[in-house]
Amino acid sequence: MTDLALYRPNVGVVLFHPDGHVWLGRRNNTPAPYNWQFPQGGVDDGEDLQSAALRELAEETGVTSATVLARTDDWLTYDFPPDHGGSKQARGWKGQRQVWFAARFDGEEDEIDLLAHPPQEFDAWRWAALDEAAEVVVPFKRQIYLTVAEAFRVFAG
Repeated sequence: MTDLALYRPNVGVVLFHPDGHVWLGRRNNTPAPYNWQFPQGGVDDGEDLQSAALRELAEETGVTSATVLARTDDWLTYDFPPDHGGSKQARGWKGQRQVWFAARFDGEEDEIDLLAHPPQEFDAWRWAALDEAAEVVVPFKRQIYLTVAEAFRVFAG
């Protein structure tokens, strides 16, 4: 049994274009090839998970025109690799626990603004096939992306 207290609470959003493709952002200042991911971020104390997901989506992408379609039922976890050395790991977290949301993009593409809220998370973005995401994300998140893709496949058209 996983001790969830060791994992930082986090939410992620798979943003679906009406044509079934998904939004991927290229992580700012992160070398290729595994530098693309979905928007995700921490949950503030007392914050509702769906509210946190929509806040993170807006902060990282500028997108506010989105309709929530579904969410994963349980926490999904991943461990930080030993050589990760990020600030979250330095604060004592073993990894992250995540609830994921599927959302439909209801806006126009000019709404997407990667500079909407500093610090900038992504330096580029694109629409991609859902199954591509697990191939371009950092390897320690790959299993989560496979699980999320399976959970939200119905929205990929």
